[in-house]
This record gives sequence, C-alpha cells and structure tokens, in this order.
Amino acid sequence: MFLVLEDKRIIFICLPFFFLAANRDPIVKILGSDYNTMKEDSIALNILGKITRDDDPESEIKMKIAMLLKQLDLHLLNHSLKHIPLEISLSPVAVKKDIELLKRFSGKGDQTVLESIEYTSDYEFSNGCRAPPWRQTHGEICYVLVKPHDGETLCITCSAGGVFLNGGKTDDEGDVNYERKSSIYKDLVTFLREKSPKFSENMSKQGISVNEDQQKDNDQLGRVPKKEEAAAFRKDISGTDKRSLEKNQINFGRNQMTKRWEPSLNWKTTVNYKESKGSAKEIQEDKRTGKLEKTRPSISHGRAQLLRKSAEKIEEIISDSSSESEEDEEPPDHRQEASADLPSEYWQIQKLVKYLKGGNQTATVIALCSMRDFNLAQETCQLAIRDVGGLEVLINLLETDEVKCKIGSLKILKEISDNPQIRRNIVDLGGLPIMVNILDSPHKSLKCLAAETIANVAKFKRARRVVRQHGGITKLVALLDCAHDSTKPAQSSLYEARDVEVARCGALALWSCSKSHTNKEAIRKAGGIPLLARLLKTSHENMLIPVVGTLQECASEENYRAAIKAERIIENLVKNLNSENEELQEHCAMAIYQCAEDKETRDLVRLHGGLKPLASLLNNTDNKERLAAVTGAIWKCSISKENVTKFREYKVIETLVGLSTDQPEEVLVNVVGALGECCQEHENRVIVRKCGGIQPLVNLLVGINQALLVNVTKAVGACAVEPESMAIIDRLDGVRLLWSLLKNPHPDVKASAAWALCPCIENAKDAGEMVRSFVGGLELIVNLLKSDNKEVLASVCAAITNIAKDQENLAVITDHGVVPLLSKLANTNNNKLRHHLAEAISRCCMWGRNRVAFGEHKAVAPLVRYLKSNDTNVHRATAQALYQLSEDADNCITMHENGAVKLLLDMVGSPDQDLQEAAAGCISNIRRLALATEKARYT
Repeated sequence: MFLVLEDKRIIFICLPFFFLAANRDPIVKILGSDYNTMKEDSIALNILGKITRDDDPESEIKMKIAMLLKQLDLHLLNHSLKHIPLEISLSPVAVKKDIELLKRFSGKGDQTVLESIEYTSDYEFSNGCRAPPWRQTHGEICYVLVKPHDGETLCITCSAGGVFLNGGKTDDEGDVNYERKSSIYKDLVTFLREKSPKFSENMSKQGISVNEDQQKDNDQLGRVPKKEEAAAFRKDISGTDKRSLEKNQINFGRNQMTKRWEPSLNWKTTVNYKESKGSAKEIQEDKRTGKLEKTRPSISHGRAQLLRKSAEKIEEIISDSSSESEEDEEPPDHRQEASADLPSEYWQIQKLVKYLKGGNQTATVIALCSMRDFNLAQETCQLAIRDVGGLEVLINLLETDEVKCKIGSLKILKEISDNPQIRRNIVDLGGLPIMVNILDSPHKSLKCLAAETIANVAKFKRARRVVRQHGGITKLVALLDCAHDSTKPAQSSLYEARDVEVARCGALALWSCSKSHTNKEAIRKAGGIPLLARLLKTSHENMLIPVVGTLQECASEENYRAAIKAERIIENLVKNLNSENEELQEHCAMAIYQCAEDKETRDLVRLHGGLKPLASLLNNTDNKERLAAVTGAIWKCSISKENVTKFREYKVIETLVGLSTDQPEEVLVNVVGALGECCQEHENRVIVRKCGGIQPLVNLLVGINQALLVNVTKAVGACAVEPESMAIIDRLDGVRLLWSLLKNPHPDVKASAAWALCPCIENAKDAGEMVRSFVGGLELIVNLLKSDNKEVLASVCAAITNIAKDQENLAVITDHGVVPLLSKLANTNNNKLRHHLAEAISRCCMWGRNRVAFGEHKAVAPLVRYLKSNDTNVHRATAQALYQLSEDADNCITMHENGAVKLLLDMVGSPDQDLQEAAAGCISNIRRLALATEKARYT
C-alpha cells in the first residue's frame, strides 16, 4: 500500500503476492482507468509519457509511485518464479527420458544394468502419459515392468508425486493392481538402486558412458529454455494483455521445471573410504604431472569427517581383543546428499529441534510431544534429528531435573535407536552412561524407558562394553528383583503391574548385553540366574520372551548350564514349549538346544515330557526360525539313546526325512545332525531307508556349508553300516562324493568324510576295486597323514585300516610311503589316534617287508609305551600290532629291551579275547626268538 502525505513524503508498504493475484492490473486500480490504454508498449514508458504530458503539480510523486510499482511487480514475479519449480514434480517427459536411457543399458549379460524394462501399455496419450485417464487424475503417468538381474519382475508406478511399487499385474485379466506397496522414491533410478544391489553395482560400472549420454541430452534441452527465458524477459508486459503475463509466467515455470527436473542419472551417490583416498592420490599425481582432469565431485567437510570416523571404528573393531564371539556388523553411514529431495517431515522435524535448543521448559515439552507425532520409525525422520544436532539436545535433556523432559527424550531415543547409525552416534555422544545412571531413578517410567533404550543401543560390541564398564549390568540385574509377585496370573494393582514392566525392560536390556562373553560372566556374578529362574515362572508372555532369550544366550557357557540345572530351569523351559506364542516356543527350544550338550539335561528334558512337544512342533514348517530351534533341540536330545527311542515312538524320524529337502541351511544342519544320531541304531536306519532318506542325504554331499557337510557325512556313514543302504549309496555315487570331501579345506569336514568312508569300504561289494577306481584317491588319503589335526589323523588311520584289507590297495599305499608316515605319528599321547594308528600299523605289516620297515623307522618302541595307557581299545590294537611286528627278530629285541613282556603278561589275563590272543602271540614270538638264540649259542 502507498500513502502520499501532504508534505510529499511517501510511505511504502510491501504487499504479499496474493495482492497481485487478486489485482491483475494494480496500476489501473491505483492510478485510474486512463492508464489502461496501453497496447504493446512498455508499461513504464507509457506511464512516464502520460505523467510528463500532464500539468499536474504532483506528477513527480506519481512518477515515483509508478517506478516503485514497477520494481515491486518485478520483485514479486521473480520471487514467485523461484518457488514454482520447487513445487513441480515429475513430468511425463522426465519419466520417458529416464526409461529410454535405462533401455539403452539393458539386456542380457552381466554388464547390463537391467535384464529388461518396458511399459505395460503401448498407447501414449497426447500429454505424454500412458496411464488410463481415470488414473491420470491421481497424477499417475505410466506403469513399467522392470526385470533386474538379481530379483523378480517389478511392476512400478511412475507418478507426478514420485515412483513406487504397485501390486503388479493380476493373474486373471492382466490388469495392473494400482495399490501402492512401497515407499515413494523421487525417481526411477533411486527406486531401482534401493531394490536391486546388482543394478546399483552395474550402474557404477556404466557411470562414465551414461553420464556422457546424459550430458549431451542436457545440453540439447538446456539451449531451448535459455532462448525462451530471454524471450520471455525481453517481451514487454502489457497492461491490456493480461493473459500475456500469465502465459509468460507459466512458460518460464515450465522452462525452469525442465531444467531442474531433468533426470539426473548420477550413479555414484556414496563414497567409499578407500575410493576417496585413491581419488585424493590421483588428484595429487595429476597436479604433479600437470594434467588437468575433469573436476571430480568434492566431499564436504562433514562427509570427510564421517569417513574418518568410519575408518576409526573399523580399526577399533579389528584391534579389539574382546572375547565376544557374536558381533553385529554395523553398516556404513550413508548420509543423504545436500542436493537430495527430502520430504517435508525432514524440515519440520529440524524446526522442532531448534525449539528444543532455544525454548523454555514448556516449549521443550511441547516440541518433544510434537516430534513424537511423526513416524520416528522412518529413516528420514531419524536422520533429520541427527543431522541438525538433535541427538546432542536429547541426550543433554537426560541430565536435567525435569522428569517430563527426560521421559519425552527417552521415548524419542528409544524409537530412533533402532537405526544402527543412530545407535553408534548415541554411544559416541556419551549417552549410554547417562542412561545407566537413570536406572537408579525412583521413577519407574524412567527406569523402563532407559532400559529399553539400552536394549536397542547395546547391539554392537562397543556399546555392550560401555554398559558393563559403567556398572550397567549390576543395575539391570537389580531391575529383575522388582517383580516380587510376578508369578500371579493377573496383577490387580497398578503398582505391581509397573514392577513387572520394570523387570521386563531389565530382562530386555540384559538380553542385548548377554551377547558378550564378559557380560555373561558379569550377569552370573551379579546374581542374575536365580532372578531369571524366578521370572521364568511368570505367566506374562511379554516377560518370558526376554527372560528366555537371555537364558538362551547365556546357556552357551558351561557355568551357566550347570547353574540352569541347579535352579531347575529346564522344567519351566519344557512347560513353555506348550505356549501359543511362537517366539516364546522358539527361544525355549533354542535354550534347550544350548543346554542339551549335557547328558543330565537331556534326561531332564525327557523326564519333564519335553520330547513330545518338540516332536509336535516339527509339523509346523512355516516359521523357519522356530523350526531351526526345534530341530536343533531334537538333534542334541538325540545324542541319548533313550530319547531316540521316544522320538521313534512319536514318528519323528519320518518327519525329519521329509524335512531333509527344500529347507534353509540352518534347518538342514540340525535335521541331518538328528538323523545322524538316530541312525546309530539298526531300527532307525531301516526307517530312513524305507522312507527314501538316503538320496536326499547323498544329494547334500555337494554343498559348501561346513557344519552341514560334517553332519551329512556322519549320517551317510551311519547308514552305510547296513549293506542294503550301502548299495543305494554306491549306486548314487555317494562314496566318490565322500572321497572328494577329503580335499575340503576344513579339517572337520575332512575328518568326518574319512570316518564315513570306513563303513562304506567295509560294507561295499568288491570294495578293493571300488577304491582303486578313484583316480589319485589312495595317494590323497596317504598324504593326509601329514596333517596337523589329530582328528584328521585318527580318521585317516581308520580308513587306511579298511583300505589295507585288500592286498593290491596295501601294495599301492606302501609305494606311496605309508610306512614312514605312520611311523612318524607313533610318538603321540592322544589315545584315539593311538588306537587307530596301531590298527593301521597292524594291517600294513601284512605286505612285503613292511614289518622290517616299521622297525627301521623306529615305530616299535613308542608302540610298547601304548601298553601303559588306560584305554582298553588302545591295549587291544597295540597288542595286535606288536604281534605282527614280532614276526621280525629285530623288532622282538626292541620290544624286549623296552619291557614289553611284562606288560603283555598282565594282558594275557584280560577278559577281552582278542587282546588275550594278541598278547599271547606276541610273547610266544619273543620267547621263540629267545630260545632260538640260546640254542644257537650252545650249538
């Protein structure tokens, strides 16, 4: 508004933009209709001409007003044009350009970004859209079918508001299900990057050529807007042509939109730490050599600081000597680029954080409440709080005396700490010690929130260590002591209900902290086991889940397993197997799996009726996590023969055979392990064979999972004890697969495969010919005697014992140097290795001059020392080996010198008939040699 005072002073008041919207011709409104006679001339020139022709004494004032109006008009117009492009979203032209560019880099082959991309409709409307008219009213432009290299075909909706996944094509009529099934992304490339790692990887490889193509297109499109803009600004704004102004505004806005919303196919959105260091080196080299390369995108100071922090964290994890065996790997911090389009919530949250920083107590509480109205589970909202410094403010609020501010802050921190990067930032800012101190607060709500937030944050090693170092474990264990009457089925008092909630939150935090070996020991020393045992009797399922979860984690320690037996926890674990809550069933089964390493625990599970619910849970295969826990518990319980008998009654073996195919590896490891234990009995081997279980087991021999290979070789070896099953294994080429596993790099797999070969060779028809048919097989197994692993050596010696039963095979392995290798192993204290080594030596003595060779390689004297062992199996095998070696006179002398006669005399009276015969035979040979020597002396 303009006011002209009598002293010719002008008061100028700026009017908002809506003034011009309502007054299309403000000059006419203010100065009169005489000024509405202009045609194509400039407004300013016409006004000046009219004013200079008038004799009005106030013409100078009018002229100044006219000029001010002109300046105001241009200022408001320019201001509005800056904001119009911000409100314009995707256009059909931009979407089409994105799709055409992606088509250019799609096709068969590993180097292409996509397998295919095509429209669902070939018809294009005049406005560039391909969506039906009734969907265009919702802003939808087209629908695209995209087939990435690493996933199924995606049906995508491209709309003015962004790109999202729809419900796909219907099966009956092939129509598109328009319902949105994912978040909205700013463009097609961003969507595909999120959904397909292979797309993102190949885009990075194709980045240079794609960017060049895009730059050419941008240059071509960029020339036209500049001309149109210049024309629009050169054109005079006529007062008589109102539509001309509107048209210029719209055209200018469209030009800006085209320029701003050009599809930006910048494939490299994140910076790898190593790549950044490499880029810096390249730039320095270019400077030294005088080469001027194309300017690379610079890394902001904040991003560089982030990269340094990430490198420090990696070094910290590598150099940490903690004994923790299970660590959660933290993903790298991908901050959003400053130029990325962010939703309005991002900016709104940042405004609220500013109120938190500068407001009084009331404003702070209101800001906290307003912040909780947002979806804090959304990553954008979480990062908005972090990026503007909100985490520092929230943590600082925890140190105030205002309970309401603490509660509001903890509620927000609890929700956003689900984000791995937020967890790390909270630890970096020193938030955990403050939360640990809050555990001493008299306010139960604060205790609960602090414990729940600690449970979220303590999911990586450093956070768990901080909690322990600041006395958090002891304080969390103390929270478990709040629920005195938690065993009652219902809590009538609000006070008691809060006590139960405090204990639940404490158990939840201990569950997260118990992934550390040191923390497990701290929980035990703080008296956590009796409290957990007491809470296990409660009827509150939400309490039971974290309690059983904590016990499940801790049961991996031997001290805990002993304490669990002492506290009679197994009975309650078995009881909760009958719960309707699947998560509770899973954790109870996993706890039994951990504890059932001990025979007494396995017996307790059977005595408390735990085998039947485990068997019934096998029938529900939808929940794979629970199925893995249940099959694991069955596997460990199957180690006891009494439990196997029960499982046979409950038809568990047939069910396990059915689960040996089309299951995740976690399930298969346990299923095959259970079958391996069950097949130690004849009745169960028959059941497995009749149910067709041999072929699935042999098929699993080609896997790569170490634990699965160890279990499946054991199961196949157990089945091979029966000739009928062995015939099936041989027909399926199972022996060759077992032999090939001797090349596996893992010692456990090698040992298990060698043990499995023993019954295969023993029960196969024409075993000698079968073994010789494996090219290089005998040389391979002899070379395994050079291993440093005692289990591998024992299993290979057992296999050689069976191979040497065939004279031709014995001759071949003798040529490969089996005698010196066996002799080299003689000086061992491992009874298991002693047993099988002595048997192998006994067998190998039956070819040529091997008896003499063993003596020459000094294997006899160590064998005599084996007779001092406490193992009867070692005695029997050693006596048999000495009996074979005593056929050579020099060996008899060595035995006599090392005191073998006295030891063997004691064994002649053994109840073991084979040991009696071998000991007597060896003494007989030594005595004959002595008599012959004495006779020769006198004659």
